[in-house]
Amino acid sequence: FQKHEFFVDMTCEGCSNAVTRVLHRLGGESFDIDLPNKRVCIDSEHNVDTLLETLKKTGKNASYLGEKSTQ
Repeated sequence: FQKHEFFVDMTCEGCSNAVTRVLHRLGGESFDIDLPNKRVCIDSEHNVDTLLETLKKTGKNASYLGEKSTQ
């Protein structure tokens, strides 16, 4: 799987819960949410466009930061 890092404009638990919900709906995703830094790291076989569209379903501003090396 690729590990992708995204910026999502999350301000509270509610925001991170929304992110968790949409990613669970996508299925098979393993992810970490870093609320203070507004970062979401996702291990996924889905492409970046799909992941970004999914994150945008939360209504938050989201953008792709790049691949994270898995070392």
